[in-house]
Amino acid sequence: MSEYTSKHSNTPEGENKTFNKKIIYYIAIAVAAALLLVSIIMLCIKFFGGKEDFGDYKNPISTNSTASTVLPANPINFAEIQDKNPDVCAWIQIPGIDIIDYPILQSSVEADDNYYLDHDINGNSKRAGSIYIQKLNHDDFADPNTLIYGHNMLNGTMFGQLKKFRNRAFFEEHRTIFVYTPGQILEYEIISAFVYDDRHILNSFNFNVENECQEFFDECVNPSSFTHQVLEGASLTTDDKIITLSTCTSNDSERYLVVGKLIKTTKTAN
Repeated sequence: MSEYTSKHSNTPEGENKTFNKKIIYYIAIAVAAALLLVSIIMLCIKFFGGKEDFGDYKNPISTNSTASTVLPANPINFAEIQDKNPDVCAWIQIPGIDIIDYPILQSSVEADDNYYLDHDINGNSKRAGSIYIQKLNHDDFADPNTLIYGHNMLNGTMFGQLKKFRNRAFFEEHRTIFVYTPGQILEYEIISAFVYDDRHILNSFNFNVENECQEFFDECVNPSSFTHQVLEGASLTTDDKIITLSTCTSNDSERYLVVGKLIKTTKTAN
């Protein structure tokens, strides 16, 4: 009986069973590969960030002006976005760099000063974090120097695009930063972009003391770093106000800074 079975094991029925096993095997491999791909995509979104859509908080801007005394509408609907999260204090936008178009947050008194380093606007833990300022700065951007922090994400989100300012042509083509706050539009001219050390700038300089303020301002217009771009003829005095965009580099001991000088303030109706 065993001899008969051995001689006739390669029957059509046996071949079908073998074929069916192969099909099940390949299907299992395909399903496992698909699950692995989905897992990789989810991990990438978690750790490398993704561009969030904040378009719902933009106000439609009318091109019709009925009178010069009428205040323009604020491009950002702060009432709505602050209803979602009252920690939103401003909004940053760099024309020509669509991906830098974000709310700016400042953590509440109860939260860590760097809470938004690794949390999104909804309070969810997120590697990309948010664009934020610390409580050492006032949220109306009236300080001599307001530090704005954001991660240098590999996919270019948050402040990942700032490294492009290392290129002279890019630096010359992108000259303006807008910061919107409730009731005003602040326009800044980008005057420099350079590598700096990793010191905490707001703790290292007292910007309310004239000589300390001027010391940092001098560094902005004449950086000691080899890696820098400076607007020709740029100058800063203690009468000026600046913003300093700060992000990390591949070197833990340094930061990349983009500095904007306030050139225009426009009051808005909201």
